[in-house]
Amino acid sequence: MTEKKINPMLKLALEIGPVVLFFITYTKIKDREYQLLGETYEGFIIATAAFIPILLIATGLVWFLTGKLSRMQVMTAVLVVVFGGMSIWFNDDRFFKMKPTIIYLLFGGILGFGLMRGKSYLRAVMEEMMPLQDAGWMILTKRMTAFFLALAVTNEAVWRLMSTDAWVNFKTFGLTAAVFVFFIVQGPLFAKYALEKKG
Repeated sequence: MTEKKINPMLKLALEIGPVVLFFITYTKIKDREYQLLGETYEGFIIATAAFIPILLIATGLVWFLTGKLSRMQVMTAVLVVVFGGMSIWFNDDRFFKMKPTIIYLLFGGILGFGLMRGKSYLRAVMEEMMPLQDAGWMILTKRMTAFFLALAVTNEAVWRLMSTDAWVNFKTFGLTAAVFVFFIVQGPLFAKYALEKKG
């Protein structure tokens, strides 16, 4: 199916919105406890329970409006359901906090496997957005692999060594800023290896 174009701001809102809503919900209820079916749940677990359907609805809207979902979006949705569900089922926030680690290890591992085969799997996902020469794709893929692995290690350090508040702030703002800065820093690479568009 051909991807349909939608307003970039709307697409960004659908992709970032669920994370922002999770942050707002957690901030408002983090110090409360809730009794459900004889079990006591902290605000973090309730915020996680609210986040799952919101993310699925947003992902569904992206698919409905564009006719396409990236592998990253599908995998993220699946892992949110699995690890978020485990956090709720076992009433243990550690599962949800580990989710970013698993996502980044998976993506880093997939890209690294491609590199060992002499291929850039990143190219298959992003070629339409950023046409680059073969050498540029290989360099960018190596950098993305290292970046994903660094994010996985950082997420583990933050949730294991710091407070839940610190982790929520890191997940909401730190990870988003890190991705933004990473791509800004790649500017010279994009300029050097960009393919000229055929007129």
